[in-house]
Amino acid sequence: MTGAGAARVRRARAADLPQVVHLVADHAAYEKAPPPPTDLARRLEVLLFSTETPRLRCFVAELNDGEIIGYASCAPEISTWDGAEYLHMDCLFLRDGHRGLKVGSLLVEAVVAEAHALGLGQVQWQTPPWNTDAIRFYNRLGAQAKEKLRYQLPVS
Repeated sequence: MTGAGAARVRRARAADLPQVVHLVADHAAYEKAPPPPTDLARRLEVLLFSTETPRLRCFVAELNDGEIIGYASCAPEISTWDGAEYLHMDCLFLRDGHRGLKVGSLLVEAVVAEAHALGLGQVQWQTPPWNTDAIRFYNRLGAQAKEKLRYQLPVS
């Protein structure tokens, strides 16, 4: 176990992709979702590193020894209702044994700083209703929940 003092948060680099892909797989398993595609590293490399202004941003929580123990990913989106852009935090995940130690707060702070740097006034995200630990964490941050169901429709 570690505390936030032993972890630092930074932007992901291309060299981090193998560890990030492993965390994404752990995250999917944690949420009882299907595993990510086998070419996820290639897909993320394109989204994160192929342009000067990437579509996706990723921050990692790294221990002093270089082990990445968590990540947060985000991308600008648009709210028609607000007529404004916001930063959508797609994922926030920490490995078991590293939750509850303020590392998640560091990752959220990095996402909020990114929203600020982009001139966006809001960060939005979602979590499964059964993830009570995450809900308590988000409530402590002062976040406000909006209840909705998320759908997906495959386009073939």
